[in-house]
Formats: sequence, structure tokens, C-alpha cells
Amino acid sequence: MRTMSRRALLAGSAGGASAALLSAAPTAAARPKPATTCASYRAEYHFTVPDQWKNDPQRPIWIDGEYHYYYLYNPDYLTGGTTAGTAWRLATSSDLVAFTDRGIAVPKDATPNGDVWSGSAVVDSDNTAGFGAGAVIVLATMAPDEVTQAQYLHYSTDGGRTFTSHGTGPVLPNPGVRDFRDPKVIRDEERGRWVMTLAEGNKVGFYHSADLKSWTYVSGFIKDGIGVLECPDLFRIRAADGTWKWVLGVSANGKGAGLPSTYAYWTGTFDGSVFTSDAADPQWLDHGWDWYGAVTFEKRNANGTLDPAARYAIGWLNHWDYANTTPTIDCDGFNGTDSIVREVTLKRAASGTFYLASRPVAALDDHVSRTVNLGDLEVAGTRPLDYTGTAYELTTEITWDQLTGAGLQLRRSTDGGRHIDAGIYRDYAFVNRRNTVNPDASGNWQESKSPFDPSARTVRLRVLVDRTSVEMFIDDGRYVHSCEAFPYLVDTGLALFTIDGRAVFRNTVIREFAVRR
Repeated sequence: MRTMSRRALLAGSAGGASAALLSAAPTAAARPKPATTCASYRAEYHFTVPDQWKNDPQRPIWIDGEYHYYYLYNPDYLTGGTTAGTAWRLATSSDLVAFTDRGIAVPKDATPNGDVWSGSAVVDSDNTAGFGAGAVIVLATMAPDEVTQAQYLHYSTDGGRTFTSHGTGPVLPNPGVRDFRDPKVIRDEERGRWVMTLAEGNKVGFYHSADLKSWTYVSGFIKDGIGVLECPDLFRIRAADGTWKWVLGVSANGKGAGLPSTYAYWTGTFDGSVFTSDAADPQWLDHGWDWYGAVTFEKRNANGTLDPAARYAIGWLNHWDYANTTPTIDCDGFNGTDSIVREVTLKRAASGTFYLASRPVAALDDHVSRTVNLGDLEVAGTRPLDYTGTAYELTTEITWDQLTGAGLQLRRSTDGGRHIDAGIYRDYAFVNRRNTVNPDASGNWQESKSPFDPSARTVRLRVLVDRTSVEMFIDDGRYVHSCEAFPYLVDTGLALFTIDGRAVFRNTVIREFAVRR
């Protein structure tokens, strides 16, 4: 992923976060007095880095019955200085909810090339690279002079736990361009070769290799108007009707064009060299402000069998616009939270267009510690509920005859002055964090929106609330909103609301989770 200057950004970057939070505090209600003891803002059931800093997720791979999840990690975040920059840290999981930390796998500054940026890991089952059958190969961007980006190879012969640099030279040198990073590698079994996608400014480059060491450029996919393309993704998936589609995804900052700043994707075809999209403009896998650097990866069952009709996805719950602003530093000593892992499927809309739908990973059901069934609730105006909490999931189906808007007030203060709103209004669905503490000091990125058809007079909401985040899944999950928010820990209330009408919130259920750490 891009940084303005990766070492400069990460050096001493914890300083000033508290001041930024103070400037973001809402004025609708009085600020609570500081607690006499330091309370934790660490998420209850989302993945968080054990300490220091994390940013980009790296695509998890399946090894010996476990997902190996690598991510960019800076162990020197709180001290900064010349040691700033990222390594790859590893966590493993069998269900993608509970993770076990395994420490640093690909170290930074182990060679003169410095720190290690985003890339991808693959299992080289056929020993194409010559490090042994089953070796784990990482291709990642490094920039020895902090400017010239190129792709370097690291290999592991112990099941992906520790890696060794393959010399000090790149396996794919920079051809003289500014943006040349984030390699994503897949195996083309049909043609017996490896395929790499690479972020190159407004282009995704495609490359071939027989051995993961020598790469040949074959084509490029160009898209302007959504910012610099980063962290490309390429996969094939099957819809329920049997249709196969290739999907090309990128992280992109579309804020300047009034678009999301998350994961843009195109469905289309791929002949092994050239990707042809079904439409010129992308769709977006998330419409919130904070689902960046996301990756998708294979869904496998307990014995390792691949599911061709689904993938998993995980994103960084943060954004470079305010990456160092978080209350987790002071009490918890870390900055880095991920979205819940979601299952992604390919669906066909009534118009014939294919799109990706999302839902939280099914294994979340195995970690439920408490269920509160509120049944059907009639609402006209604002209805506070007899429930308090800082981390939970709420599901409901809202039905109405006539109204302008409806939804939830999450993490509500006692006097009702602070809250996060999530729901529908006229012809769009939204999450609005304006009335609580949040990282956007500019005030420009407070309400995220996605299309909604009010003529249906019904909407299903599934909302995941944790101590510093909200994720809302709408209807079948075609639209999702993920965002950071930092409500005071004393703000634990919950209310339902309608605007200009009456609605019934049917089958309203709250679930809490307990996840081992």
C-alpha cells in the first residue's frame, strides 16, 4: 500500500492522537470527566494487533488445517525514529474469529532493502521456485531508498512461520515508474504458470512467471477517476446459477469523486493474460469510510476442500487520512483493528448485473455468549431500549407503510446527545458518526451512503458494534458500511428511531460474543 513516506508516517506517530480526538469530540453534550483508571478500548470480537501498529492485511493462506494471516506490523510505532516501518506479523486461526499470535514472520531491516510492504504469500506445492515442495513464498514490495518500489522474494520451509530473504536483489525491478507495488500472486493451473497483479498508479499490471523468480509483463487494466489504485486482487468465483466470473479488485480512494474509499471491483473475464470488465465503472464491496487495504481469500472447509462459490474477505478498519488517531494508544498500547471476516458470494441482480454480497463469517455464531430477543417493536419517533453495551450485534427487519427514515441510535449517551446513527433515509442507507467522537477532524467524512429503494417498505439490518467500530450489512449484504468511531465507554445506550412515520422493527435480536485471546 502507498504511504507518503512510510518511515516518516510511522515515526513517532502515536503523538498527538489524544489532541486529535479532543478536536473531534461532539458539542451536543458535556464531555464526561476522565475515569480514575484507564479503561480498555480494545475490540471484544474483532481482530486487533497485540501491540504497537498494524495496517494492511495480507491475503491469508490455508496450511495444515489453519488459516495463516499475515499483516503489516511495526514493532517500533510508539518510539518511531529510524526503525519505523513494517514487517509481516503472523496470526493463525481455524475459524477466522479467534486468532493465535505467532509473532513476526518476515522481518524488516534484515537486508539493506529496509522494511517490507504489502504483497502476497502462496504455497508452492510443485516446487516451481526450487525451495522445496510446499515451501511458502512471499512476494512483497520493498523500497531500499524509500522511493524506488520493486518486488522481492522471501521463502519459508517451516510452514510459513519464519521467512528468509532470497538475496538482496528484486525479482521484479522497477521499470522507472513511481507506483509499482502490492503484488498479488495466484496460480493459473490451466496454463501451468503463476500470474501476478501489480498496482501501478492508475493501472493494474499483469505478469507471468514459471518459477516465481522471473516475471514478464503481459497486459494492463487502466482506470482513472478513483485515485491511485492499490492492493489489487484477482479471483474466480461461481454464482448460485452456475455462472463463473472473474473479479478484479483494488483499494482506491474515491472520496474526491464522491465515491467510497474502500475496495472497488469489476466482474468480467480473464484469459490468463488480459482482464476484460463487464462495465467501465466499478462496484464497491464496502460503502463506509474505513475498509481499506482489503483482501479476499479462499474459503475452505475443515478438511481443506475449496468452496468455489464463496470467498472470505478482511479489511483494515482505518484510513490513511487519520491513521494515527485512536484512543487505543493511551490505555492499550496499540493502533490497529480489522473488520470482521466476511463471506463473499456472487449474485445476479434483477437487471442481470452480477455483484458481490457479503455477510459476517458463520463461525461468529460459535462465539455467542448472550442473546437478548426483543421480538417485534413498534416505533414512532425515538424509542430507547432497555439494553446497554459496548460490543454486540443487532439484527432486525424494519417494515412500514409510509415514512422518511428509520434506524438505530448506537452507543447512545444517557442524555441522548451522543450516538452513532445507522439506517435508511429516503433513497439511501447510511451510517452517520457525526454525533460521537470519531477520527475525522475535518468533518467531511461523517455520513456514508449507499443506494436504497424505499418502495420496498422494508429493510433488513445486521449491525456489528464494537468498541471502536460499526459495520452495517443491508438486506442480502450487497451494501455494507464499515467505519471507525470512538464513543466514550460510558455511552452504552441503544435506541430505535423513525422519521415522519411509524415502523415495526421485527425479530429484533441482540447477540454478544466472547472470543478467546
